Amino acid sequence: MAGRFRTPTGRYGGKTAEQRKAERRERFLDAALRLFGGPPGYRGTTVASLSEAAGLSTRQFYEEFRTLEDVLAALHLQVNDRAEEAVGAALAAARDLPLAERVTAIFRAYAGDVTADPCRIRITFVEIVGVSPRLEEQRLARRAHWVDLICAEATAAAARGDAAPRDYRLAAAAFIGSVNGLLHDWSAGWVDATLDEVVDELVRHLLGILRPQGWLPEAA
Repeated sequence: MAGRFRTPTGRYGGKTAEQRKAERRERFLDAALRLFGGPPGYRGTTVASLSEAAGLSTRQFYEEFRTLEDVLAALHLQVNDRAEEAVGAALAAARDLPLAERVTAIFRAYAGDVTADPCRIRITFVEIVGVSPRLEEQRLARRAHWVDLICAEATAAAARGDAAPRDYRLAAAAFIGSVNGLLHDWSAGWVDATLDEVVDELVRHLLGILRPQGWLPEAA
């Protein structure tokens, strides 16, 4: 009888239970991105319709999430994380460039990522708004994170003599609001401009904040 029975490996089809679970979760998120980010939207989606779109069962849905709101929360974080990765890579690549070129590279990376899929724009700027106090807290926390990033870059530029020394928090919050509003309106077709023109306008706006009229870089 020795060797007749093998110790279970927890694998099925060459994948562990953890890998299968991660794949199921990703299938739900991919399906939710399409449904929440387009017709019918978050408020028009049910657990049953999401499960059907993912090719999975409602039982499997509840093994991964408690509610559809949990799915939307995960998607919102996923979209922001992807954009932040794109910005981080652009920052590293443009570290030694002049300020105007560095700012342009950063915002081209951000705008290029969030506008690559209209569904991601809708998740970030439309579907997340007003769902619940919990998601409002998450949305504002992620916005504050982007404000912190702008403040850190502006403060570093000021330390190098590339920007006017000041407290940038209020200006950064106003600028992030402009970014969100303009990209949303552009994606909705309400702004007659190319994405490059939108980015150029945002860059001019930020450079005007960093270098107000009458101020010159120390190197000049």
